[in-house]
Amino acid sequence: MSLTLLFFIAMAVSFSSAIPPGLLNMTAAKISLKEGYNRGIMFSIGAAFVFAIQTLVATVFARYLSKHPDVIDALQRVAFVIFVLISVYYLLIAKKQNAPETDLESKSKSSRFFQGMFLSSINMFPIPFQAYMTITFASFGWLNFDQSGISTYVAGAAMGSFVNLYVYIFFFDKINSKRETSQKTMNYIIGTITGVIAIITLISILKEM
Repeated sequence: MSLTLLFFIAMAVSFSSAIPPGLLNMTAAKISLKEGYNRGIMFSIGAAFVFAIQTLVATVFARYLSKHPDVIDALQRVAFVIFVLISVYYLLIAKKQNAPETDLESKSKSSRFFQGMFLSSINMFPIPFQAYMTITFASFGWLNFDQSGISTYVAGAAMGSFVNLYVYIFFFDKINSKRETSQKTMNYIIGTITGVIAIITLISILKEM
């Protein structure tokens, strides 16, 4: 697979995984609304920077796991169950959930870049998620764990994270005015995405049996 295609795949995965309204994207949008576009962008750059580091850690960890197939087999089975449960939750159980409110005034004088770094760093979910995704892509031959492959994937994932935050900044008024409808739509989208990942994982497990 070409590095360009790998870049856009990583970007799409990163963007899609952060679609539902959450702490980072809603905070970026609110900062932009209250303090100006530039501050929202600086917050987003800080958050994306940390996300890139987390993705790099996940990819290096995945490279280690790729040399231990027995560990990968166990993780695939665990991941399959987790993704099925997440899909069931978002498609059948999840109701309207308000995005967490953040106190913007308490940090209005601090650097939004470092605030973005801090809020992104306390979210550790991207590490196991990206580790699993890179292992899956490697098993399909889409990703090689060499310097160029890892660098391209990390760059694409970081760009996807930034674009997601930028979209929330740019379209915040529409998202906020239709939050209930958009939240339901997002639940279906994330449930569908995790369902597709679960199916891909199941196929991979069956091939190895």
